[in-house]
Amino acid sequence: MLWLLLIAVIVLAGAFYMWMNARAERDWDKPDAGSAMVEFGRAFPDEAIRALHSTADWKAIFLRLHDGKAGFIQSHGTHYVCHVIQPGKVRVNSSETGRGLIVHFPDFAYLDNAFEFQNAGEAAEVSLWLLGSFNPKSEFTHADSEPSPTARASE
Repeated sequence: MLWLLLIAVIVLAGAFYMWMNARAERDWDKPDAGSAMVEFGRAFPDEAIRALHSTADWKAIFLRLHDGKAGFIQSHGTHYVCHVIQPGKVRVNSSETGRGLIVHFPDFAYLDNAFEFQNAGEAAEVSLWLLGSFNPKSEFTHADSEPSPTARASE
């Protein structure tokens, strides 16, 4: 009876090991967004990330940065390729599905690809980031700008 219990435990442990190994292989190509952002922060420590959208296959992540620029992270297994994209420095076309973008990087042609997103809204937003059309107004006034009327009245 003891041998039977020991064999059952070994078989269950082997099945669990094989299941975990298969799961790890399946998730190997699916990068972690948090790890990708950490790698981007290491590569470009002065860039603040405001928003991000990953592609449907999780192999690429597009970032909206603080000053109108965009960021790009592409997964290669456990390694990431990170780039900062100046507004208007890429060519963007819509894919046939409407949920994707065909992006041409003139400075980094090896990154040219069609990227599919979860929905058309994400693709549209990323295209605005890449083209530099997404430029939200800052809540803060610049130090060299004229003071507000309330500040002038109190002087």
